[in-house]
Parts: sequence; C-alpha cells; structure tokens
Amino acid sequence: MRIWSDSFANGAEIPAACAFAVGDPDTHAKLSSNRNPHVAWDDVPPGTESLVLICHDPDVPLDACRVNKEGRTVPLTSPRRDFFHWTLADIPVYLNSLAEGMFSDMVTPHGKPGPLVPFTIKNGTEHQLRQGVNDYTAWFASDPDMAGEFFGYDGPSPPWNDERLHHYVFTLYALDIPRLPLVGRFTGREACMAIQGHILDEARIFGTYALNPHTLADLPE
Repeated sequence: MRIWSDSFANGAEIPAACAFAVGDPDTHAKLSSNRNPHVAWDDVPPGTESLVLICHDPDVPLDACRVNKEGRTVPLTSPRRDFFHWTLADIPVYLNSLAEGMFSDMVTPHGKPGPLVPFTIKNGTEHQLRQGVNDYTAWFASDPDMAGEFFGYDGPSPPWNDERLHHYVFTLYALDIPRLPLVGRFTGREACMAIQGHILDEARIFGTYALNPHTLADLPE
C-alpha cells in the first residue's frame, strides 16, 4: 500500500496553511488556517473492508512545565510522548483521496462536532465516516476560551520554545472489518488498540513543523 500528500512532500515541512498555529514576532504564535492536508493512497490489498487514517506527533514533551514559558526552553533531550491530531475511521474502500481542507478549515474554538461525519453519496447511499477526538481536547480543558471536544483534524502547534523539530506521522491502515469496533466517542489511542488483529497492511508518510525559529533541526533525534 502507498500513501502520499500533495500538500507536503514526505519528510518535508508541513505548510502553515495546514497548521493550527504559525510563528508571530510579537506573541511567539498565533492561530493559522488549520486545513487538513491532502492525502491519497493506492495499492490497497485484497480483502480490505475499510481504512483508518491516524495522524500523531511523537515529539510532544511529557512534562509541560517548560512549555511556552518566557525565558525557558524545552530541551532537545526532554522525554516525549504521542499527541494525536487526527483519527478518521470507516473510510470506504472506493475512496482513494481526501482533499485539503475537506475536514478542517480554520481553527474552531471549543472543537468541531463528531464523531459522525456525513461524507459522500455513492450509488444513492450516504456514507458516514467517524472521527475521534484529538488531544487538543485535554490540552485546552482548562482554557475557557477553547475548552471542548475537539473531533477530527487539528494541525501542528508545537511549543514555541521547543528545541526539537516535531514530526507528524500520517498512517493509513487497511482493515479486514467494515467498521472500527468502537462505539460513541473515541480517542486516537483507543483506535490504535481497537484495530489490532485487523490490519491487513499499513503505509505512512510524515511531515515536520516547528514554531521555535532556533530549533536545531539538524541535530540527531
């Protein structure tokens, strides 16, 4: 199976239009266009009943005590964890691409609705995809201006004082079941667990992003 994006080349920088935030000389960061990137794929294996797309950042600091603090940095060697940005499930096998901006266009305070996403009509039948909540749900939980359930895609917004270049991994899974075996609200982590034992094939690409103008992108990770 093969996956690619017309929004960014594999291993290259994700465009600002697909990010949650961009750098700002006065405030360090400000909200961006937050458009989901274009994603396409082919060579789906025989027997595939549905697809799941998951985007995560494995470079998020485990301890947030230094994050976005004036006069401090998040060291390159700080322990890291996964942060899920997008989980799109129940993708039908007849679909082979997602257009840029199809599922997200601009930041939505308090989050976009979900999990059901009325998507398209094929042979007179509407197909509903489902999206999980991303990890901005927990990140903004104590912010009254942003708190809510953040379903679907919300793009990169790494700490503006982080020394590490962040990587955003888009993984497409071909499953032998027509529907993700989860009910109601679900997270990216729960989706990763639920698909175990049902994966026929997988493919991935990644992009990079940083808000710190001094990020040492050429250092070993």
